[in-house]
Amino acid sequence: MLMVTGGAGYIGAHVVRSLLRDGHEVVVLDDLSTGRPELVPDGVPLETGTVCDSAFVADVLDLYDVDSVVHLAGRKAVDESTARPGYYYRENVFGMLSILEAMVRTDVRSIVFSSSAAVYGTTDCERVTENSPTNPASPYGRTKLMCEWMLRDIAAAEGISWTALRYFNVAGAGEPSLADRGAHNLVPKVFQALDEGLPPTVYGDDYETPDGTCIRDYIHVADLADAHAAVVPTTRSARTAATYNVGRGHGASVLEVMRAVQRASGVCFDWRVGDRRAGDPARVVADAERMSRDLGWQARRDLDDIVSSAWQAWSGARPVAAVPGEEGDTIPVGT
Repeated sequence: MLMVTGGAGYIGAHVVRSLLRDGHEVVVLDDLSTGRPELVPDGVPLETGTVCDSAFVADVLDLYDVDSVVHLAGRKAVDESTARPGYYYRENVFGMLSILEAMVRTDVRSIVFSSSAAVYGTTDCERVTENSPTNPASPYGRTKLMCEWMLRDIAAAEGISWTALRYFNVAGAGEPSLADRGAHNLVPKVFQALDEGLPPTVYGDDYETPDGTCIRDYIHVADLADAHAAVVPTTRSARTAATYNVGRGHGASVLEVMRAVQRASGVCFDWRVGDRRAGDPARVVADAERMSRDLGWQARRDLDDIVSSAWQAWSGARPVAAVPGEEGDTIPVGT
């Protein structure tokens, strides 16, 4: 049995479905602070509680005879982490310690950890490898890096097999019921602005990039879920200590994402430029060759696939009005 923490959330719900597809038995542990119970498939047990309660986690591991953990639960917004660093250290770092303590107590010796490309911070290379320097630019990124350190040390001492997946920017939807409703991710934030008849905000247009906006590696959530399905068997069956980037290896700027939304939605809209956000590096793009070489996994969907699936899941049949802007700002659909 696998325990998926955060399995009632946006990413977790996709991961659970990929694991079930591959024949795994799954129990979900989620505090439902952002997760939704209706996202947990029928027949999958849902235990409601916090990963910070190590005794509760151990009880769930015991009750379901769990032999491996997929740890997705945590807080992930860069700007929120800058405003509330203590909250992020408690939820992410202490949450990881709590999980590992419960695993040691119940003799569970396998874990896949949801890390982040935020551990790299500002980079000066075209694509970051798993061996690139880690210099996180936000409390969020630092909590993820600290979790990786903790995982590595405790696993070595306790004989735990582990894999850390460094996610790049996740978006899209594997099916209409699994739309990303997150308040901190770019694509749903653009959709929400359109729903409200407001121009989406671009945070800074003076970065050292071709169009002045931040460049990120956007990966379809279904590809990410398949990456978990690829890595779980090896982590579970053999002593593993591995870190993998999970991305497409192709960067897209914020303005390129805006144009992809225009193509997917058919809506011609403007955007407003706001101040830079603290902790946002100019460019972070993955080199995901290690995972392709070791496990045969690679992302299959491009930016238009990602944004169009997200739009279809978000909007359904609901009409969205074009957003008025300043003269000359509107970019026609399809450019």
